[in-house]
Amino acid sequence: MTSSVQHKSDWIQRYHPAPDAKNRLVCFPYAGGAASYFHPVSRMLSPEIDVLAVQYPGRQDRRTERPSASIEELARQASAALRPWADRPLTLLGHSMGAMVAYEVARLLAQDGAAPLSLIVSGRRSPTSVRQESVHQRDDEGIVAEMERLGGSDLRAFQDPELRALFLPVIRADYKAVETYRHQAGPALPCPVLALLGDSDPMATVEETRAWAQHTSGPFELRTFPGGHFYLNTHAVAVTEAVRDHITALNG
Repeated sequence: MTSSVQHKSDWIQRYHPAPDAKNRLVCFPYAGGAASYFHPVSRMLSPEIDVLAVQYPGRQDRRTERPSASIEELARQASAALRPWADRPLTLLGHSMGAMVAYEVARLLAQDGAAPLSLIVSGRRSPTSVRQESVHQRDDEGIVAEMERLGGSDLRAFQDPELRALFLPVIRADYKAVETYRHQAGPALPCPVLALLGDSDPMATVEETRAWAQHTSGPFELRTFPGGHFYLNTHAVAVTEAVRDHITALNG
């Protein structure tokens, strides 16, 4: 199982390489988020599971790049970057916007006959549970207010004019991508889907999240945790254990 191959890509961060791991977990960040958000997950799961974190353009080491215009564009580029890593079973985990990117990546991989072991979606209603949202059309203060409502970001960064000018265009682009996304009908995923949700998340109800079951021909499970949209910040250990248990139950 051991492999020394390193697949260099701007899209993939691998913080704690686990070359002997039987499974890989690929993590997709939320709108405005970066790969480093999943550094603690990588630390907790290594060396049992090899964790990769997707780095979207426009942030951290890719901050000079144009943000992607759509979920579909993100998915196409991310799936191409992941194909060299598919030498062992991949589980895809996405939070919020990342859940939609992970879902579309799973569809692309399945079309190529390389369906992931599983899809784990967090803090996001199903692709066909549509709400009319327009955060990306708000002024800067409106976007910051939305981030404050969801509670996942350190808002002190937006008090610095230079950081504000750096971050807000990326966040706006991400919101536009996810808010203008519309599901295109196609085959259900052949892999299991695990949905994770904070029980007071304003972005997704239990009913909207349970509708993910319609998008897989395999098993579906919904697990809830106390908290809002960023419930996983305060329940990181429990969430990571749930992810580990899910993966190992599927592929020892």
